[in-house]
Amino acid sequence: MDDRFNTIAGWTLFGGIVALGLSSLSAHYFLADKEHRPETMGYAIEGVEEEGGAGAAAELPLPNLLAKADVKAGEALFAKCKACHTAEQGGANGIGPNLYGVVGEAVAAGRGGFAFSDALKAKGGKWDFESLDAWLKNPKAYADGTKMSFAGLPKGEDRANVIVYLNSLGSNLPLPAPVEVPAAGAAPAAVAVVGDAAKGEAIFAKCKACHTIDQGGANGIGPNLFAVYGEKVAGERGGFAFSDALKGKGGTWDDATLDAWLTSPAKFAQGTKMTFAGIADAQQRADVIAYMKTKK
Repeated sequence: MDDRFNTIAGWTLFGGIVALGLSSLSAHYFLADKEHRPETMGYAIEGVEEEGGAGAAAELPLPNLLAKADVKAGEALFAKCKACHTAEQGGANGIGPNLYGVVGEAVAAGRGGFAFSDALKAKGGKWDFESLDAWLKNPKAYADGTKMSFAGLPKGEDRANVIVYLNSLGSNLPLPAPVEVPAAGAAPAAVAVVGDAAKGEAIFAKCKACHTIDQGGANGIGPNLFAVYGEKVAGERGGFAFSDALKGKGGTWDDATLDAWLTSPAKFAQGTKMTFAGIADAQQRADVIAYMKTKK
């Protein structure tokens, strides 16, 4: 009896040792104990880009993506949205609002009384091409606290296709003109910088010590900036007392003038009362400008 028990125990112990050895070998072979994934994926995972693949390439500016976008491709991509949204005229709201004619409409407004989240209500602005692109890329980053559970579309081409499809549904707004993109090897400075309104809102937080930006906001150390984009430089702004230096500039607050101002207010208008040193990073300036465009 003892011999039989010892034999069974011996084989059990041997089996455990073999299993442990095989586990260790497989861990080393498949890099199972590593935090990063293998250099070569065993099989493709839908929605996951391979490192260094197409997803790593620089994305074209949104106007260029929209110019190349395909309504039919956007309609096919929209199929995944139909679990929550209708898109036909007169369609009912569901988990999400009906989206017919939404392009160009105020954010979180109308839509048959749909109960939008407070986070989205607070965004303001309109569903223009830039805001839709930011929303479709990452809803939670665009409006932190949104009820939208969709993770977003990481590819610019996919977002552009969906946007032109939505635009074809009762909106039909004119698409922005494509911008010039230099050929490979050209100077990086010539590449258009496309702003991200959601990131711009976060950067603008440092401006709130002097400026309000919501509709009807009071002037402070600096003027209220609601709907300032496209307005005359040193315009009315509720009677704010602009410096003579800024009054003498003339022109309007467009992309170029806002970019120059945000780069260095003192250089843009020597003698300005603005003490802010400026934003050195071109992408951050573009993000702030994109955010300001939504406040209109």
